[in-house]
Amino acid sequence: MKILIIEDDRAISRAIAEAFGDRYAVDQAFDGEEGLFFARQNVYDLVVLDIMLPALDGYGVMERLRAEGVETPVLMLTAKNARDDRVRGLRLGADDYLAKPFDRDELVLRAQAIMRRSMGVRTLDSLTFRGLVLDPNTKRATVEGAPVALKGKQYDVLEYLVSHEGQLVSKTQLFDRVWGFLNDTSSNVVEVYVSALRKVLKEHGFDGFLKTIRGAGYVWTADDEV
Repeated sequence: MKILIIEDDRAISRAIAEAFGDRYAVDQAFDGEEGLFFARQNVYDLVVLDIMLPALDGYGVMERLRAEGVETPVLMLTAKNARDDRVRGLRLGADDYLAKPFDRDELVLRAQAIMRRSMGVRTLDSLTFRGLVLDPNTKRATVEGAPVALKGKQYDVLEYLVSHEGQLVSKTQLFDRVWGFLNDTSSNVVEVYVSALRKVLKEHGFDGFLKTIRGAGYVWTADDEV
């Protein structure tokens, strides 16, 4: 799971990141324009968004994201707690609102609730596809109860593809989601990992669900016509 924190106060941003702990990958942006650029990559499971930001305020970030079709869930976290401010944020498309000073446990619980709602039938505990079960908490996969020997970021690649079943995922999108779009690693690493992942899946009879669309990316699907 990946979270973007858009907060200009670095101490508060760090506190939010620490509240989520090691279970989540966290990126941080410190003004509205930078946050908007990050969020536009559409690789996050949640955005924690402050309102009082330099360059572009949180309302502006929220409005532009929704206007551009970015549906990433947003939790607004701000010192502005007046009713009109809350209503404005929610009308612009925010999923929830939490005022500063915040309780860390409440922050995490609200964030988890938002992500559960956004994923519908998928839960934070497991992701299933036929006999394949992925556990995001332990980053382990099993097929009919038998462990799948995934190494390094192979689990993250598999989880992202399975969670987007039936959807085309570009190499760039996969790289940004798993390695981070600011990472210095070559994007060619995606092809290396997908190739290795396919070999592991073949041992369990699941390699056929990972389709390569030449020049476009990858699709995880049971449709033989793709």
